[in-house]
Amino acid sequence: MKSAEIKDLSVKELQERIDVEKAQLSKLKLQHGVSPIENPSIIKKSRRDIARMLTILRQKNPKC
Repeated sequence: MKSAEIKDLSVKELQERIDVEKAQLSKLKLQHGVSPIENPSIIKKSRRDIARMLTILRQKNPKC
């Protein structure tokens, strides 16, 4: 997900998207631990997307 797309989301949408991405990341890590997934770089991409969303969330709402 691009930064420009993330900036267009509201604070509530960002929080929901972060929760979904974190759940998906957990599933990916579990799957990769049990048997290697075909493309392990999606774990890295997912982590970076979460970090990007958290950064923009903090910029929009510095209190959290």
